[in-house]
Amino acid sequence: MIIVRSPLRITLGGGGTDQASYYSDYGGFVIAAAIDKYVYTSVNHSFRNKITLKYSKIEDVNVPEEVEHPVIREALKLLKIPGCVDIDVISDIPAGTGLGSSGSFTTALLQALHLFKREAVTKQDLAEEAYHVEHDLLKQPVGKQDQYIAAVGGVTRLSFWNSGMGTHEPLQM
Repeated sequence: MIIVRSPLRITLGGGGTDQASYYSDYGGFVIAAAIDKYVYTSVNHSFRNKITLKYSKIEDVNVPEEVEHPVIREALKLLKIPGCVDIDVISDIPAGTGLGSSGSFTTALLQALHLFKREAVTKQDLAEEAYHVEHDLLKQPVGKQDQYIAAVGGVTRLSFWNSGMGTHEPLQM
């Protein structure tokens, strides 16, 4: 069984500059901090030939395309997880609090699925992949800070270049 947790965050400054509509023209700069509240995701091989999902709902489907939850469906398709998997998601804080829960959820899910496949992924690549799922595949109006803080943690300086490339550097306290 794979269990991953990903922190929620607070923004200390620069919120909004992580949006593509801003950083593509001016670059972006955010200081954000991971907090001690988390989204937990567990992934395990299923003993049945099904995909079983437990979050605020329970889903039991045959193939990723049948999954109702958009982030889980796209993550399973992106990482080519065919089936025979159980995924459970719980969180310390409910969605919609403004603490970056969707980015934390997506990041934790992708990290758990990579580990399930025995694949290594860098924190940078994980953050970019989570952003890709939410922004590019699902067309959600998200910035990049949630995924980056969820992937790297700590109190972190995030820079986003006009090209869309992001960098992160922990701040020494």
